[in-house]
Amino acid sequence: MDQAAPLRTERLLALVLVVKHEGFSRAARAVRRTQSSLSQAVAALEADVGVPLLVREGRRTRPTEAGKVLVAYAERVLGELERARAEIEALRALTRGRLVVGTTDTLSMHVLPPVFRELRARHPGVELVLEHRPSPIVAERVAEGAVDLGVVTLPLPSGLRLRGHSPESELRIEPLSTFEDALVCRADHRLARKARITAADLEGEPMLLLDRSTASRAHLDAWLAERGVTPRVAMEMASVEVLVRLAELGFGVTVVPSAAVTKEHAPLVKRPLAALRPRRVGLVTPSVGPLSPAARAFVALARRLVTQP
Repeated sequence: MDQAAPLRTERLLALVLVVKHEGFSRAARAVRRTQSSLSQAVAALEADVGVPLLVREGRRTRPTEAGKVLVAYAERVLGELERARAEIEALRALTRGRLVVGTTDTLSMHVLPPVFRELRARHPGVELVLEHRPSPIVAERVAEGAVDLGVVTLPLPSGLRLRGHSPESELRIEPLSTFEDALVCRADHRLARKARITAADLEGEPMLLLDRSTASRAHLDAWLAERGVTPRVAMEMASVEVLVRLAELGFGVTVVPSAAVTKEHAPLVKRPLAALRPRRVGLVTPSVGPLSPAARAFVALARRLVTQP
């Protein structure tokens, strides 16, 4: 059986216009087109469907029964296309849309609030959804297309594979700013008296650490291993804020981003770690395909507003 000819939108529009204005000449004047162009479009549409769609009655043109059926469907199709066009324009103009950002809870609390605030002020119609995961998981989610973009701590763990490939082949990775980790302990702890902490100072010390799924933990473990120190892990968890609270309660010492400890944590002190390389806040986006307008707006704001934590 022969395949039916596709119904082209410009021909459907011509039919709807002629029926609405009850004639070719009136329709042509209303939309500032030539009468012949409308006649040719309707004739081509009739050839596509194989039946007459219009009949002339004096100076008026009315639809046949088949024409009435097709006009009813055409109006719905054309209306849906117009709504689709309007929604796409709204997305382009950032008057609506949805943006899913993967990041860590620490970066969300201490680094990204200026970006969130500016995005909401400029584009209140854009829905911002945050997905809090460790940085390696955020990188995986971006590579899989599960989130639009990620803000992570760099470097990502060595040996990390995304869909079987290196992160650099699956993602665009853009450093934004640097930050330092610090040892955090109570002011009455013995290490609080030292100006700078070495790996040897931590030998045998009960440590409260982020779990092994995080880039932060991988970075710290590598620093300790290079100096022959095996950490005595008292507790592991995924939340920097909980680690800080436990250190405040005296359960041990922790190593977290310096920005995570503020004046609110009065019993605690921060001490730099000798020769521990600074880390970076980085943007990760898919290596292929365009970003959505909302994602492009977020990236532009992050480049401008993400500074030293």
